[in-house]
Amino acid sequence: MKKIILLFAVIAIISCKSEPKDYVTLNGKLKTPGLEKITVQGRGFSKDITVNSDGTFSDTLKVTDGVHAISNGGDRVTLFLKNGYDLNLEFKGEKLSDGVLFKGEGAETNNFMENKRAFYMSDNAKPKSYFVLDKAAFDAKLAAAKSELKGYKDQAKDLDSIINVMDARNDEMFFGYIESNYASMHETLTRLGKGKASPMFANYENFKGGKTSLADLKGKYVYIDVWATWCAPCKAEIPALKALEKEFMGKNIQFVSISVDKPEAHETWKKMVADEQLGGIQLYADNNFESQFILDYGINSIPRFILIDGAGNIVDADAPRPSDPKIKELFAELGI
Repeated sequence: MKKIILLFAVIAIISCKSEPKDYVTLNGKLKTPGLEKITVQGRGFSKDITVNSDGTFSDTLKVTDGVHAISNGGDRVTLFLKNGYDLNLEFKGEKLSDGVLFKGEGAETNNFMENKRAFYMSDNAKPKSYFVLDKAAFDAKLAAAKSELKGYKDQAKDLDSIINVMDARNDEMFFGYIESNYASMHETLTRLGKGKASPMFANYENFKGGKTSLADLKGKYVYIDVWATWCAPCKAEIPALKALEKEFMGKNIQFVSISVDKPEAHETWKKMVADEQLGGIQLYADNNFESQFILDYGINSIPRFILIDGAGNIVDADAPRPSDPKIKELFAELGI
């Protein structure tokens, strides 16, 4: 009888050990001082996790397998969650977006995602860093980037199939864009190199009345924002652009926004400029994306920012966005 009971006990223990968890366990420690909670969000899922006074947190979540985000307001980092994962998160800095080192069940896939995120946040993911190079340097940089990403894939032997498919598609799109556009963009950037005379625009409608030409703005640096009312990334830059304008008010620089909206959106443009209280010089291009100024700069996606000096020469034909700290560094270098 004792042997039978013992046998059942062993079977029960084995059964418990082999049955997979139907939830995710998350724990870790934040370096962000004073943070009381973080939010985990995914497809049809959102949960706040309490953060202790020492920065530690721990919770269990029942999720739909897939990409999620851990956020603190606008500060966020992505991760892949799958029921059964048991993850420890070691944050690298005070901001969540400074990065995470994952340990435990599910760490391999998530560390792979972190490596890819770091790559796509670096200069290696900026098309311009490839397009400005001559052909030999371009080929070498492209090969090095592909080799780096292959190394991350080789390290992740048990990469989740969902991420594997998504990742392959993303890389194919990125490198496909770089390779198919190199010739035309290299020619454009060479033609529009630093110190070259800028293409001109003339008699663009000014929101405040009258017409404005680029020639009217000589004497000061001109920071141009090419945008449209329908463009979400363009509108996302508005707060940073306003802040930049305010910080450099009275300095040796003009801020100019050129809308490439179509004629049927003319009233929409006027309303948005008024409603959003957009500053600087607000202009309306004479023929949307077919305007000669837009064609001369080879602009096929927006927002696009251009910096021109007081003599009408190009400083940067693809300048940093207002939200990029590098724009202030550039202004400082120029003594603006």
